[in-house]
Amino acid sequence: MFLKSFFLLLVIIPVNSAFAEISVIDDFGDKVVLKSPAKRIVALYGAFNEILFAMDLDDRIVARTAGDDYPAQIIKLPSIGTHMRPNSELIVALNPDLVLQMAGRSQAKTALEPLKERGIPTAMFKVTSFEDLYSLIWKIGTLTGEPKRAEKLVHSMIGRLDKVKNKYSKIKDKPEVFFEIRYPNLLAAGQGSIVSDIIVKAGGDNCVDNPKKIVRMGEEELLRLNPENYVYQSGRMNQSPVVPSDRAHFKMIKAVRSGKVLKVDESVFSRPGPRNVDAVETLADFLYNKN
Repeated sequence: MFLKSFFLLLVIIPVNSAFAEISVIDDFGDKVVLKSPAKRIVALYGAFNEILFAMDLDDRIVARTAGDDYPAQIIKLPSIGTHMRPNSELIVALNPDLVLQMAGRSQAKTALEPLKERGIPTAMFKVTSFEDLYSLIWKIGTLTGEPKRAEKLVHSMIGRLDKVKNKYSKIKDKPEVFFEIRYPNLLAAGQGSIVSDIIVKAGGDNCVDNPKKIVRMGEEELLRLNPENYVYQSGRMNQSPVVPSDRAHFKMIKAVRSGKVLKVDESVFSRPGPRNVDAVETLADFLYNKN
């Protein structure tokens, strides 16, 4: 009910406004105002493009970052630099009416400053859970003047997650999961990450109870946790990871001894977007031996 009311509030305000302006409050409290629905969008993080594709609004994307390669159709668009270091002159030349950014290190916000100075509307978001993700999709629906497409996408995601939940909701002892972000110099997914919510939605329990998004961890602490399921990602943050069973000391971990180890795509699990539902389904099948 809360989600539905929140969605209606986002949509009704712009439509009934005497000035018919389109506006949302981004995740950092800034009001983003557009004179008309965004038609030329530059996203400085690939998750936004995935959402726009899922809403059949890919014709409004006018550029990509150097790291964007999904969906494959995005490759044909011009590159404007990276998530943290976009080329503002290239962006301005594309004449966008909206630039979207995902929070991260301080450079993410700094990258928007030259665009704001040129009068280009910008919005920055932070996603650490499915609730945050739904909120982001609804706000994109508002900014693009396509709230029904946003509603359709969110309802589709919720419906698929409900099917997973119905399968495993009655199981009391949730399997513990450790999610490796990077190795060596071990980094784990903490409670403040979208990965942690994926684990919960899949019927598991993130054994790393640190509230941070990313947790630096020594192998001694990993051995103490001794997780029964070990998930490691492969992607930009964990390039060519060694199989856990081939690592020194890892054979002492319960998950490695029992073969409960899963390699996953970083962009599906760690990048907030519609494919996070795929991640939940994949992980649930793995945890409950249906893969």
